[in-house]
Amino acid sequence: MPASIPKTTRVIINANPPVGEIKPDTFKVEERPLPELQEGQVLVKILALGNEPAQRNWLDTSIDERRLYAPPIRKGDVVRSPAIAEVLASKSGKWKEGQRVTGFFGWTEYAVVKEEEITREAANVKGQSEWISLGALGLTGLTAWAGAFDVCHIKPEHTVLVSGAAGAVGSAFVQIAKNVVGCAKVVGVAGGKEKCDWVKKLGADECLDYKSPDFEKDLKAALPDYADVFFDNVGGKVLDLGLTVVKRYGFICQCGAISGYQGKPLTLEHYGEVIMNRLTIKGMILMDHVKLIPQASQELQKWVEEGKIDVTEGETVVDTKFEDVPKTWQLLFTGGNKGKLVTKLV
Repeated sequence: MPASIPKTTRVIINANPPVGEIKPDTFKVEERPLPELQEGQVLVKILALGNEPAQRNWLDTSIDERRLYAPPIRKGDVVRSPAIAEVLASKSGKWKEGQRVTGFFGWTEYAVVKEEEITREAANVKGQSEWISLGALGLTGLTAWAGAFDVCHIKPEHTVLVSGAAGAVGSAFVQIAKNVVGCAKVVGVAGGKEKCDWVKKLGADECLDYKSPDFEKDLKAALPDYADVFFDNVGGKVLDLGLTVVKRYGFICQCGAISGYQGKPLTLEHYGEVIMNRLTIKGMILMDHVKLIPQASQELQKWVEEGKIDVTEGETVVDTKFEDVPKTWQLLFTGGNKGKLVTKLV
């Protein structure tokens, strides 16, 4: 056991639950005592945080809790977040000092957790990022896998449209669709030439810049025979125009809607396409697919090792002081990341 065990920790709380955009007083840093370690518990030091768009919805306590799939982060609660941590001390028969582990430890420097609150040991894949368990081998990859195989049921003959294609989940989905399943055509949507070039490097046949004034024309030109499947992470204008290029009886998986997470209203001028072309829209949340996680984890690691999923450029790691954790998280909503956005605490 380390000679010096911390007695307190800094945490970041939901001080003023946001409605609309995040404000300067939304979050607050507090110092709180750490409880004494009990049998079956572990003391961990947080090394890196995974940033999730869904955290924005968890923070909004104005939403009827009965409509949520996860408990809200109430006023005064520590912000919930996936993380990689090092075990500093252990009274658990399962976890040892020095191990790197994953779990929803939250925005905190240290935490005392029950052994069952640790998800697993952090992955160590030769030649890959030390934070891969927050991305391709974490919630990101698992969500893309579930979306591809248990929701969209993509097949080699499919033409697939993927929005948010330079984001964490979208970039993983692009690679699964093209490099694993071998879909006939994969078209990505991302913001800016640099990101679009990267998405094509990952395997997409084409990638369209939604910021371009010609985006609508480019979208229709890229999909003259339409898409069988649309995997949407964005909502807003991209979803609205995407409705016009999905085949009759086509399928849309609504995995995210990041364009509206800061309180912007969702306006769909082309929603009539759903009726006229008998489209199916289905929302997805990873927790509905937990029974498949062991299979997904095994396959994802295999594909990473085989090079079918390339994560060498698939992370944006930001060295961050603890008090600046919220600033790094907010890069998600301004397009400040390519692939998984990881907060490395320094």
